Amino acid sequence: MSGLERIAVVSDVHGNLGAFEAVLADVASRGITRVLNLGDHVGKGPRGREVVDLARERCEVNVLGNWDDFLPDPGRTYDDEALAWWSAQLGPGQGEWLRSLPFCHDLLLSGRRVRLMHASAHSVHRRVRYDHDAEEFLGQFAATDATRAAVGDAPAPDVVVYGDSHDPFYETQFGRTLVNAGSVGNCVYDPTPVYVVLEGVVDGEEPAPFGTSFVRVPYDVEAELAHARTVGMPAYDGWADELRHGVYRGVAQAWRDGTWSTDDYHHR
Repeated sequence: MSGLERIAVVSDVHGNLGAFEAVLADVASRGITRVLNLGDHVGKGPRGREVVDLARERCEVNVLGNWDDFLPDPGRTYDDEALAWWSAQLGPGQGEWLRSLPFCHDLLLSGRRVRLMHASAHSVHRRVRYDHDAEEFLGQFAATDATRAAVGDAPAPDVVVYGDSHDPFYETQFGRTLVNAGSVGNCVYDPTPVYVVLEGVVDGEEPAPFGTSFVRVPYDVEAELAHARTVGMPAYDGWADELRHGVYRGVAQAWRDGTWSTDDYHHR
């Protein structure tokens, strides 16, 4: 049996270059050389172009996120000031690169098949929250048209690592493990960037030690917000609420307006 190897899994950078750079520096400081990215490179934050460039340079694998698919879609009919601004920040060819990313990616680690994807096994636009039911849990391990297009008729995964909801968790049921990697650039409740470290024998077909851990990495939030103000990014107030407090913009505004209710607690 070869030695154990560590792999970093990042997700949902959302144009937050300062957070991404801090996370990648932490990854490097731990001697980890392999970085896999679960998508949503762009949107919400001001530096999507720079994030895409850095992801292409540093990430061994990048998979498709809902914002990666939606924002640069030439057929997109819905638009507003912020969407137009974020879209205009992309460099030549970046939109096409984002939309061409694979839906998911499989690897073998200590005898376990690990599947990396952005949201659900059915679509990058279908969210599976932390408070899912058993059917949704099992659905994350299903073979679908979307997964087959990326990995063919590969065996069902033992472990699924995904992002999208920006809310990290680890759950094992029915002999399977579901991990949400949280968000590097836009994490909720604790806004400190988070990523996942997987540890095991890469390409190992036999059972061997396998580990999953979460790492939080502080960064200069105010410097990132100052950049957003300098470049005149629309929807700045909501971005500031999310980065400073880890509360999504609609919930924070409802709290200020006095219209918040306990139903908003589950807003992700």
